[in-house]
Amino acid sequence: MMIRTRIIRPGLYVFVAAVSGGAVWGLAAAVCLAQQGRQAFTDARNRLVDEEIVPNGIHNSRVIAAIRSTPRHEFMPLAERKYAYLDMALPIGQSQTISPPFIVAYMTQEIDPQPTDKVLEIGTGSGYQAAVLSPLVHEVYSIEIVPALGQKAAKTLKQLGIYSNVFTKIGDGYQGWAEHAPFDKIIVTCSPEQVPTPLVQQLKEGGRMIVPMGERYQQVLYLLKKVQGKLVTEALRPTLFVPMTGEAESKRLVRPDPAKPELRNGSFEETSGDPPKPTGWHYQQQLELVRGAADAPSGKNYVTFHNAEAGRGSQALQGFACDGRKVKQLEVSAMVRGREIRPLPQTSQFPQIRISFYDENRTPLGDGLVGQFRGTFSWEQEMRRINVPPRAREAIVQIGLLGATGELSMDAVQVRGIVGKR
Repeated sequence: MMIRTRIIRPGLYVFVAAVSGGAVWGLAAAVCLAQQGRQAFTDARNRLVDEEIVPNGIHNSRVIAAIRSTPRHEFMPLAERKYAYLDMALPIGQSQTISPPFIVAYMTQEIDPQPTDKVLEIGTGSGYQAAVLSPLVHEVYSIEIVPALGQKAAKTLKQLGIYSNVFTKIGDGYQGWAEHAPFDKIIVTCSPEQVPTPLVQQLKEGGRMIVPMGERYQQVLYLLKKVQGKLVTEALRPTLFVPMTGEAESKRLVRPDPAKPELRNGSFEETSGDPPKPTGWHYQQQLELVRGAADAPSGKNYVTFHNAEAGRGSQALQGFACDGRKVKQLEVSAMVRGREIRPLPQTSQFPQIRISFYDENRTPLGDGLVGQFRGTFSWEQEMRRINVPPRAREAIVQIGLLGATGELSMDAVQVRGIVGKR
């Protein structure tokens, strides 16, 4: 009997056997290959935890164990599973995304999950966040407004067979789940402009809620604690989530103009938090805010990205509306300075300003790149015009070393839309 295998993507195999008196051996080989696939996913998940989750500040041992044991790939479309253990948001259909593993770990850690907790999750999405919470708490109640997503998540959780304490329903998360209130903890995985009143009412005295709030592309993760019936609010870090739809979206007051794409705080003069961090930019990794600098090209502040370990994240991101039907090109510019910048080993990938475009379903449409930073150089301006895909409806700009080593300083990062007929 001849046995052939074909690798479709890392950890996933197609087994083809010419069965001729050897069906048993073919079955044994298939089982072996399936085990190899599972091991590949496990190895990738452990690397993610060891290289991205723990080094960036996740210290709760129970949360680390939950991330390490939860099969994120099972909650993703087949086409996206090859990216399952990269620390990034990915599309799951219906204009929604699965959050980066670090953000899931961070939000979970901040609510301080206890074995006796009853937790409400707003925005089931793929079901991954609920699965991470499952071994950490007593019960998880999760609400999804998009029927197709909610039904698929419920099916996945049931099929995996280890999440019997997770309960799901289809509904508008703005209203919470009153019949099971009060909740010890509430975790909101979509962004309203203001915290919904029903969620405040359903949070138990002494309970914690974490929620990304703000404008569509300018959000902050807030930790809310209920003390004597009132909320004590703590701003944690800038972030970017899909908007909370339903009633929350109908009450939104500030909406972006996709015909006029622009960045906020590209000169890093606006700061918040202790220690101060530049506002408007989320997912900041290995970023130093240099304040009151006499050599700043614009204003008094700039940022410097540091990385000594090839492949480790060192970046900042910002989203913005960008309608490819109205905007033909983006003019992207920045002041940059480098010190001993080296690309990733065995690649030609240098740090660049990366603009990633997405359609109305948040499906990636491709990237536009500005610059190719290497070596050591003084402040210089980089500028380029990038074509906008006609199907684009939003974009994300990524700045930083992007896995390279060395130091990269940036200031006056700007995006300007060029309107014209195609």
